[in-house]
Amino acid sequence: MSATAVIGLQWGDEAKGKFVDLLAGEHEIVVRYLGGNNAGHTVVADGKTFKLSLLPSGITDPSIASVIATGVVLNPKALFEELGRLEADGGPAAGDVNLKISDRAHVIFPYHMAEEAILEKRRGDEAIGTTMRGIGTCYRDKAGRTHAVRVGELLRPDHLKAKLAEIVEYKNLILTALDPAFEPFDAAAITDEYLGYAKKLKPFVTDTTAYLHKAVDANKKILFEGAQGSLLDVDHGTFPYVTSSNSSGCGIHAGSGVPERYIEKLIGVAKAYTTRVGGGPCVTELNNETGERIRTRGNEFGTVTGRPRRCGWFDAVAVGYAARLGGADTLAVTLLDVLDGFEEVLVCEAYEIDGVVTTDFPADASDLERAKPVYRTLPGWSEDTTACRDWSDLPANARTYVEVIGGLAGRPVGYVSVGPDREQTIVRR
Repeated sequence: MSATAVIGLQWGDEAKGKFVDLLAGEHEIVVRYLGGNNAGHTVVADGKTFKLSLLPSGITDPSIASVIATGVVLNPKALFEELGRLEADGGPAAGDVNLKISDRAHVIFPYHMAEEAILEKRRGDEAIGTTMRGIGTCYRDKAGRTHAVRVGELLRPDHLKAKLAEIVEYKNLILTALDPAFEPFDAAAITDEYLGYAKKLKPFVTDTTAYLHKAVDANKKILFEGAQGSLLDVDHGTFPYVTSSNSSGCGIHAGSGVPERYIEKLIGVAKAYTTRVGGGPCVTELNNETGERIRTRGNEFGTVTGRPRRCGWFDAVAVGYAARLGGADTLAVTLLDVLDGFEEVLVCEAYEIDGVVTTDFPADASDLERAKPVYRTLPGWSEDTTACRDWSDLPANARTYVEVIGGLAGRPVGYVSVGPDREQTIVRR
């Protein structure tokens, strides 16, 4: 079986979608296996730009099966809005997409978003910095079990009505206690709304685990698409400033039902610099003109939220840790062109924590907050790299930079991206 996985090695927003889109044509199935509509992927194809969130990046090609697997939390309203945008932007219509949605995936409801907003507000300066999409609170109910609803349950009206009556009563009690200004939800109204979604969802809903197992047995070519980034992994990331699922390579089996042993190639995607959204430590963050220059040149604003991203130099300690964690075979370095014109470019090769220099990534966020970057300074390049199509086309200093970050991260660099279009990708032979 020829299976490939594409995962992010930083805090998300690494341009994974471009590589999934680039590789999708070589595969028969693309699988999104975790997260929800808090993720953002921008795909540029044939001069058209598609901003995707829930939908797998292969959705623009109806000849490829796009799977939203069991580990995803699904907001039906957001899904259909995204399908509408896809068609409006020149992609296939909703009736023409080749989309399969797991009947085991969990469903996001309005009370999940309200609960998340109230909890974040109560934390004040200690807020995690979520997207307010109800992702974490839906995963919380999933872990708690009794108040969780799966996609398959939406197709059983009487069952759904009874279950939501109990859940909404409970949520109203809790949310009113947390925020006296909260306006209680109407269980009947939510039930009617979601039964409407169920009718539209029904043609897409299937047992994706069984489907993928049959695909494995038939030696189908499968591409697994990560969401967010490895450093946001709920178990292995910068806890508690993380997402609510295993966003590293560790989550592939749990989210899809397909064992990692079937994956022959795992590509770890990392920007040529560092970005982060929301709260939590970011060792190489630059709160100065250089950071603003990177943000402006890289258009570093969230695909989903529009929030400005925190920017800094490349952190090889973090990327190396994420590459080892997920078992990356090769690196894809993106947005190298953003660094065009810098006289010097810096790479963080170690941390200094309380006077001790280390290349290990700390487990405790408080240790990471105290970490000071140990930089290696390299000469920059003045040339424009956006027209480069071959490794030899890149300026010598740019090639050196890529080799250094790959060496420090402990993985070879197999791909270099110098722009958003598919053809602006250098594949190293």
